[in-house]
Amino acid sequence: MSRSQPSPDMAAILARLAAEDAGLPDPTQLPAAQGRAQAAQANARWNHDLPDMVQVSEVLAQGPAGPLPCRVLVPHGPVRGTILYLHGGGWAFCDRDTHDRATRVLAQEAGAVVVSADYSLAPEHPFPAGLEDARAIWAALCAGDVPFAGLTRPLAISGDSAGANIALAVLLDKAAPRADCALLFYGVYGADFTSPSYTAFADGPGLTRAKMQRYWDWYAPQTPRHDPQLAPLLAPDAALADLPPLYLNAAEIDPLRSDTERLYARLMALGRADRFRLHGGVVHGFMQMSLELEEARRALADAGAAFRSLTSQPSRNITKRERDT
Repeated sequence: MSRSQPSPDMAAILARLAAEDAGLPDPTQLPAAQGRAQAAQANARWNHDLPDMVQVSEVLAQGPAGPLPCRVLVPHGPVRGTILYLHGGGWAFCDRDTHDRATRVLAQEAGAVVVSADYSLAPEHPFPAGLEDARAIWAALCAGDVPFAGLTRPLAISGDSAGANIALAVLLDKAAPRADCALLFYGVYGADFTSPSYTAFADGPGLTRAKMQRYWDWYAPQTPRHDPQLAPLLAPDAALADLPPLYLNAAEIDPLRSDTERLYARLMALGRADRFRLHGGVVHGFMQMSLELEEARRALADAGAAFRSLTSQPSRNITKRERDT
């Protein structure tokens, strides 16, 4: 894989971030709580001038170990479904606040209610804690047990980076209610640190191989990494073939790029009709940057359009205790 160059807009943003963050340590080399705080501060710059919503509600979904906070975002205009969004951050950092602007823009573009959910973070809560939380939130949402009356079908699950990993693991769970579609952004789908993109972009810019190795060590310190619930790329063909329709994207300048390309290749080999877009000239996490980066706005618009086209049935209310059959 050749060494791609950032677009002019991306390069300008990277230069500004390098100046603003000069002297700060690598957050993955700090104690987790300190790294988490630094990541929250870094993401705060992308979370102002927030798109207006008809309603923003803070609700609790019941998780395996207690209530889990969720933010319900209702956009202006007709609403045609609901999306559960699981944030990225290496399974260790970030929350619904760090991804507030991105999820609001997604709600606007999809014409859907977005439920942005927190889940237990590593290393304090390693695999499978975050996944079990996400399963519980998804089941509650599908059953009409989330305490918000405005949720409608069709239902999708979405996430970026580590959130995309968890979202895909939920989809691969045969016991989980079936989604109508999924929107997965520059996801972590395996632990092959010698892939073409890990090799080409080992030192960034942005995400690096060393940071991903640290995240994996926090999330799965004891678990063998050939479990498809950890590394969905290793799921059997039958499980991948049975997935709902997927919309995938990847950033061109990203150690994780090969994960999505390999997943898409497997899906195509199975004769599926999933969609994939590679966004050129941008780095991992670029969809956070919609305030300044046109490619981020384009990516969110594409994801919203994909949701609308992949969920063609009319929307309807999610009734209390409704179950998928």
